[in-house]
Amino acid sequence: MSLLGKRFKLVDDFNQAKNHDYHLLPSRFAGLDDGRYLLSNEVGEYLVVDRPQLESYVRKIVDQDTDFYHDLKSKHFLFDDDSNVAIDLLALKYRTKALRTSQFTSLHIFVVTLRCDYTCQYCQVSRQTDDKHAFDMSEETASKALALVFRSPSPAIKIEFQGGEPLLNFNLIQYLVSEAKKLNETYKRDLQFVITSNLSFLDDTVLAFCQEHGIHLSTSLDGNESLHNSNRPRPGKNSYEITVKGIKNAQRFLGRDKIGALMTTTEKSLSQVRSIIDTYLEHNLDCIFLRPLSPYGFAIKNHQTQKYDIDRWFEFYKEGLDYILEINRQGHHFVEVYTQIILTKLLSPFNTGYVDLQSPSGAAIAAIVYNYDGDVYASDEARMLAEMGDKKFRLGSVHTDSYEDIWLSDVLLDTLESSLSESAPMCHDCGFLPYCGTDPVYHYATQQDVVGHKAFSGFCAKNMKIFKHVIKLLEDPDTKKILTNWVR
Repeated sequence: MSLLGKRFKLVDDFNQAKNHDYHLLPSRFAGLDDGRYLLSNEVGEYLVVDRPQLESYVRKIVDQDTDFYHDLKSKHFLFDDDSNVAIDLLALKYRTKALRTSQFTSLHIFVVTLRCDYTCQYCQVSRQTDDKHAFDMSEETASKALALVFRSPSPAIKIEFQGGEPLLNFNLIQYLVSEAKKLNETYKRDLQFVITSNLSFLDDTVLAFCQEHGIHLSTSLDGNESLHNSNRPRPGKNSYEITVKGIKNAQRFLGRDKIGALMTTTEKSLSQVRSIIDTYLEHNLDCIFLRPLSPYGFAIKNHQTQKYDIDRWFEFYKEGLDYILEINRQGHHFVEVYTQIILTKLLSPFNTGYVDLQSPSGAAIAAIVYNYDGDVYASDEARMLAEMGDKKFRLGSVHTDSYEDIWLSDVLLDTLESSLSESAPMCHDCGFLPYCGTDPVYHYATQQDVVGHKAFSGFCAKNMKIFKHVIKLLEDPDTKKILTNWVR
């Protein structure tokens, strides 16, 4: 719909335009709330404007003596004869945003086993019981995958060990760390390791190995004892006790910065967000990721994703974020991780590297997965989908395919092409495009279409709500001061 609201312009409109010798730069807009709009550009600079301001910008009749004109100029929405370096500055910011994409794959996920001692109802992975060694990665498979890791041109390489429960195949983790460090003597990368574990098998041997090699730990903590044990059952019904013991031991042995935790929101979690956050504070954790359920694995088989919708989760998220801001106002630095990612995209020229919020998608070009059997997948979610029987995003195998075969496969190239927000329906002209992504695996899993219809997309609905909420929070000076300190 035309912003002019008229079939023909008045003569005065043309006369005004002649008196405004400036040029518009590429931009998009989206409704923010009643009568207000988000105006954004290619590098994520933004302004919140009312309709008259938006119309004056689009019609190119902004008064050059106003603060609004200078805001538009300073944020690269327009340029004039006094700002002839504006396009060069815009290009520099754009290159900075795109730097991670050009550096290529930095996160390499090794699924060292599918065995697990837990029976979580929402598990995104189609786990196996802990006595089936057929679901362990072999040294042969690990070596072939590791050879691919160092073909990536990325100056930083992070190897993450997942499962199942990866510590059930700890010998292979030891082997991989040792071999990776040997290879890195030649390749000279910034090399990091992470073990994603439920901590059931975290003992002094594992901790000593982690300390020796600077390995980080990541675990799951869903809340207080009752909620955690309900969400994450295991034999003995003591998963909470084991998890918090492991967190304390890791903090004491490795340092507080070497272990982090994630939570998953179930139906039982929705009324307990303050208690969940208090549990994290109680155990000296300085951040939390308020994650909704994902449409993969046992979360689908057990109908967990049908038990609440995005609107209900968003109320949970808002309540949690309000409480976290209250905690920060009391002088305790505590961060909600997804909000932090979005703030970094809103307030800085840097790309966070978060796979789901990239264009093109980070599938294989930001993170890639080597499954226990040697199959290679475009993302962790693609691997989860494969365990459900759909291998659409399988890129090849370390046993039969070369680096070039995998990263130049039609499967990957088609996926990346379909994930460009700049050409996706309902994304290409959206004001939130600089902060978002398209997540082809999610849309294929939920709509059987890699592009997806965004009007029916839970991914789109969730992110639109969060973007709008965070942008409005930034309008309060005291809140903005807190949130700005979260930017990485």
